[in-house]
Amino acid sequence: MTATAAPPYAAPTVAAGLPGPQRRRRRLPFSPWHLLLVPLALVFAVPLIWLLLSSVMSNAEINRFPPALWPSHIDLGGYRYVLGNAMFPRWFANSLIVSVATVVGNLVLGTLGGYAFARMRFTGSKLLLGLMMATMAIPFQLTMIPTFLVMKQLGLIDTLGALIVPSLVTPFAVFLLRQFFLSLPRELEEAAWIDGCSRLRVLWQIVLPLSRPALSTVAVLTFLSTWNDLTWPLIAINHEPQYTLQLGLTTFQGQHHTQWAAVMAGNVITVLPVLLAFLGAQKAFIRSITSSGLKG
Repeated sequence: MTATAAPPYAAPTVAAGLPGPQRRRRRLPFSPWHLLLVPLALVFAVPLIWLLLSSVMSNAEINRFPPALWPSHIDLGGYRYVLGNAMFPRWFANSLIVSVATVVGNLVLGTLGGYAFARMRFTGSKLLLGLMMATMAIPFQLTMIPTFLVMKQLGLIDTLGALIVPSLVTPFAVFLLRQFFLSLPRELEEAAWIDGCSRLRVLWQIVLPLSRPALSTVAVLTFLSTWNDLTWPLIAINHEPQYTLQLGLTTFQGQHHTQWAAVMAGNVITVLPVLLAFLGAQKAFIRSITSSGLKG
C-alpha cells in the first residue's frame, strides 16, 4: 500500500499592491473633510482678518478708493483714540456687568426651571412648557414696547437693571437644560433619594456635575447674545455713563465724519472677550451638542 504524497507547501502569496503599513503611509495625514472645511473656515475668517488689518490703518488709508488690502505701515491711532476716550473703560465695565449678571441668572433660574420640567410632574406642566416654547417663536420686535413699559413702571429705564432684568432667564436656557436633564439616567437620582437626599441636594451634587457641557453651552450663548446686543440698549439707555460697548461704539460714527480707525479698533477690543469665551468652552459646547439627542 503506497502512501499518498502530501501536497506541496504553498507559500503565502503577497497580495497585489503594497502591504498594509505602506498603504497606510500613503493615506492623507488628515481627514479628507479638511479639504472642504479649511477653505470654508478661511471664508468665515476673512471678516475678522479684515477687521484686524483695518484697525492698524489710518483713516485716510481706510477711506481710500480702491481700498487697501494691506496697511502700508502700522498705525495705532485708532487704539489710542479708543483707549484715550474717558468713557470707554466705563462702557466695557457696563457690558461686563450686564453679561455676567445675565449669564448667572440664566444658569441659576434656567437650571431650576429645566430640572422642574424634566423631573417633576404637576398640573399643567406640559401646557406651561408649550407656552414657554411658543414664546421662542415671537420676535423681539413685538415684545420690545411692552418690555419698555414694564421697565418704566419699575423705574429701571436708563439703568443697567433695564438690560439685566428682561434677560435673567430665557426660554432657550430652560429648554436646553431640560433636554439635557432628560438624557441623564434616573437611576443615579433614585439612588440618592433612597439615601435621603432632597431634590435640591440631588440637583446640586448629582445632576449639576454631570451637566457641565450643557451649562457651558448656555453660558457661552447667553454671553454672546448679551455682549453683542445693540437694539435693546439703544432703547433703554439714554445717557453715556450707562452705555454698553456696542452702544458706545456708535458715538464714533457721526453724520459728516466717522472715525473708522477708532471703530475698527473698538470692534477688535469688543470681539476679544467673545473669542476667548468661545474658545474656553469649545470642548464643552461640542459635548453638549453631541449628547443632547441621547437618552439615558
